[in-house]
Amino acid sequence: MSSGAPRGNGQEIRLSRGASLSDFADKINANPGSLVQEMFNLGEMVTATQSCSDDTLLLLGEHLGFNVQIVSPEDEDRALLAQFNIDLDAAVDEDRLVTRPPVVTVMGHVDHGKTKLLDAIRKTNVVAGEAGGITQHIGAYQVVVPHQGEERAITFLDTPGHEAFTAMRARGAQVTDIVILVVAADDGVMPQTVEALNHAKAADVPIVVAVNKVDKPDANPDKVRQQLTDYGLLAEEYGGDTMFVNVAAKPGTGIDELLEAVLLTADASLELTAPTDGPAQGVVVESHLDKGRGALATVLVQKGTLRAGDSIVAGGAHGRVRAMLDENGNTVAEAEPARPVLVLGLTSVPGAGDTFLAAEDDRTVRQIAEQRQARRRAASFANSRTRATLETLMEQLKEGEKTSLTLVIKGDSSGSVEALEDALFKIEIPDEIQLKVIHRGVGAITESDVNLASASSDATATIIGFNVRASNKVKDMADRANVEIRYYSVIYQAIEEIEAALKGLLKPEYEEVEQGTAEIREVFRSSKIGLIAGCMVRSGLLRRNAKARILRDGVVVAENVTISSLRRFKDDATEVREGFECGLTMSGFGTPQVGDVIETFEMREKPRA
Repeated sequence: MSSGAPRGNGQEIRLSRGASLSDFADKINANPGSLVQEMFNLGEMVTATQSCSDDTLLLLGEHLGFNVQIVSPEDEDRALLAQFNIDLDAAVDEDRLVTRPPVVTVMGHVDHGKTKLLDAIRKTNVVAGEAGGITQHIGAYQVVVPHQGEERAITFLDTPGHEAFTAMRARGAQVTDIVILVVAADDGVMPQTVEALNHAKAADVPIVVAVNKVDKPDANPDKVRQQLTDYGLLAEEYGGDTMFVNVAAKPGTGIDELLEAVLLTADASLELTAPTDGPAQGVVVESHLDKGRGALATVLVQKGTLRAGDSIVAGGAHGRVRAMLDENGNTVAEAEPARPVLVLGLTSVPGAGDTFLAAEDDRTVRQIAEQRQARRRAASFANSRTRATLETLMEQLKEGEKTSLTLVIKGDSSGSVEALEDALFKIEIPDEIQLKVIHRGVGAITESDVNLASASSDATATIIGFNVRASNKVKDMADRANVEIRYYSVIYQAIEEIEAALKGLLKPEYEEVEQGTAEIREVFRSSKIGLIAGCMVRSGLLRRNAKARILRDGVVVAENVTISSLRRFKDDATEVREGFECGLTMSGFGTPQVGDVIETFEMREKPRA
């Protein structure tokens, strides 16, 4: 070919997600322009610097004879860290390992008393601060309990209870050692109980069942034990290996027994060790933007020791640890494995679930964060672009006919924003409308959010504020730009209202409803009016101005007919009922015959399901 792109003989090349043709050209030592020409020959128009989708890269590789491997984000991150001599999976010498506290995640159905149970353990009240009494953030807390003559620490993760937070709950199970499955004794096993159980099993962690609300008059703890045997959890008293503990969170009954069960399970089933020396590694449990203190992240240390003053990188965020706070707001000098702390000093808000690590200096963490951000931008840009092929041009034109609801989502924490977006995209909507999220972020609604919403190419976007507000200045700007801002504090309400808004965008659907039928018995000719049909109404009723069709020997001979006049003897009538005779004239049909059947109907708007 004239383009002169080199050919490979099954040679393997590794490309990151969202790579451009220039990146491809560097790997095979070619001119990027030659690859642009090759793509054009394949019927796709791609520029040299444009981020390409996985399919585009694989297509070009196959065409040129190269075995293209798209590197997963995890492998890419390992390769990136290897450039800085950081190996997250490096083996640790046995003599460096020390025993660490177990990390426990509390899971279960909404309203089964998970947060109240943690209240009883921590002697604090979290529920009072949550909108609608539903936990909407991940919280991490550590408690110290006496066990077999020594003080033992246990770290608790409180995961949200609403079904929309499945993604966050799944992430909770990935960082945990033991799951406490809370089941209400008066309610039994519910859908989210099973969902939480599946997450725990997927994470392959031991489960302790807390049968809560045993103090209620209609409590039936044995029924819960029986129900859970269907899901593979057999109580110890039935000969199984799962510990069940009866608790009542409000009066504080059975709390000590539950904590003892957790520690016994940890000692029997798990070897919980981690090195305390070396740079800290761990996971971001939750993050949010504080007006006075900037980006805050709750992190759970998994290896090493995190100290104030350390340079850390978490996902695409980096910074120096200015201060660390425990769950009670007290300053902490250092955090060892399984210790959750609130970190101040990051330049931006990391994502919940991002890994964090401490490095030697600010320059290293900044370079890692910048490369991660660039990679994420390229990957998201590639995924958001539609391939401009000659074949899909007509499809894109049809896309333009679709109605879309465009949103900007801002929330108080990254976990809430992620969960809300996840829930919105699970709303079942017909193909003719689309839901688009053009921006998501943490913190108050700003002028740039309003500018983005008003400049949206489809239509003016709606801004969703989840537990965040806009200042008066931003509100005035939104009013001038006709940008709607909606505030929510409970996720149920946000999902319901946006679902209603999506259904409101649909074009109305109509269905035909039969009104009545009549048989023509006689046809009269009038010099003034024309042909008049003498009819007998056989079913329902005939109305003046009703739409009708004419059937002759069971075959439709005329559609779009209107009954223009209707009379009973010499009097005009608006309607004639079954069993009565009438005379009528029709517009849109000029040749009625004896024996024809007139079928009248109306089109009614059909409610959307």
